[in-house]
Amino acid sequence: MPAASEVSRQRVLAIAWPIILSNLSVPLLGMVDTAVIGNLGDTALIGAIAVGAMIFSFLYWGFGFLRMGTTGLVAQARGAGDVEEVKASFYRPLAVGFGVGLTLFALQVPISRLAFLLIDGSTAVEHAARTYFYVRIIGAPASLANLAIAGFLLGQERTRALLAVQITLNGTNILLDFLFVVGFGWGVAGVAAATVIAEVTALAFGSYLALARIHAESRRLTIDLARFWNIAALKRMFVVNRDIMIRTLCLIFAFAWFTNQGAKSGDTILAANAILMQFVSFSAFFLDGFALSAETLVGSAIGARSGSRLNNALRYTTELSVGTAAVISVGLYFAAIPVIAVLTNVDAVRNTAAIYLPWAVAAPIVSVWCYLLDGIFIGATRTVEMRNAMIVSLAVYLAAWYPLQAHFGNHGLWSAFIIYFVARALSLLVYLPRVRSI
Repeated sequence: MPAASEVSRQRVLAIAWPIILSNLSVPLLGMVDTAVIGNLGDTALIGAIAVGAMIFSFLYWGFGFLRMGTTGLVAQARGAGDVEEVKASFYRPLAVGFGVGLTLFALQVPISRLAFLLIDGSTAVEHAARTYFYVRIIGAPASLANLAIAGFLLGQERTRALLAVQITLNGTNILLDFLFVVGFGWGVAGVAAATVIAEVTALAFGSYLALARIHAESRRLTIDLARFWNIAALKRMFVVNRDIMIRTLCLIFAFAWFTNQGAKSGDTILAANAILMQFVSFSAFFLDGFALSAETLVGSAIGARSGSRLNNALRYTTELSVGTAAVISVGLYFAAIPVIAVLTNVDAVRNTAAIYLPWAVAAPIVSVWCYLLDGIFIGATRTVEMRNAMIVSLAVYLAAWYPLQAHFGNHGLWSAFIIYFVARALSLLVYLPRVRSI
């Protein structure tokens, strides 16, 4: 079962385009969430969705190693032609995901108290966000298990299967958004309930696709317990996952800090920033198509110990991702204002978002480098370097934020956020020679 040997632009695109299509449904879902709530005419509800999503970013993407670590380990085992280790590299994080999800659900009360103790939003925003939280936490086990499934499919280059899962997840969510919020009038509780049902649906479908792939390769779904509990492999998984978890928590903290600082500036700034972050998310998920291509191609090349394949993977993913980033920035420049008008009918939010729009337009061409380098380092499972680079970048971000927001307000907050992207790219570039020394 060795991975295909040739790396070309066509192969990068073949991996990337299903990821891009599936990722496009993610910011689309965020825009639908914002639109169905934003057109209820209550600014606090828009902020509540932003705050609630921020909390679950901490809870779920803090465990993003279940996706990222799985991709790198599966891709490397696949590149080495080790079918049994491919299975083990999937089953281990799948079990961890279920266990962690159940633990989060059991600890929902202390988690919510801590979360809302740290968030500085208005009383109206906090009340609605609590409602969102207690509904959405029900889906924690399914959400974390889905991360492991996504990691497995990416590591296998089964991006069309991942596209099918993502469309199922977000398509179901969007349809239920309209049913529960517009049809039944459930407000933020309806948005959360739609997400939970969609996560469970995606888990069932994704499990079927992953197990079908395993059966096709090895003719049996089971794995020897000795292989599953291999001490060296478990240690490697937990070391990789530990470093990615620290890195991801720093990343989510940076985004949460941005949201929280906007909340301190009032509901209008919070809502405007939330809408502009939908554009940042749109570009990020789009560019992730090439970053995730880099993950699986770099991982496979390292598993096969092929320097030529690694060099081609670096070259072609860079060319395609940078070109795409430029196109996205130009597109946002011309299309963002009409889209903002669709996302909210509150004039104060529309006008405020227009003021700060240039920062969101600049984000794709600035951020593409750190997204691509993240993919390269995940595929190489160079997680110590990723952790260290992210800690340094977060320190730079906070150091820039303090004087910039103090002097320039929300413009200062956005400029610090852009500096954060630059710091992430530069700090990873320092370590890039280590990836190439296979």
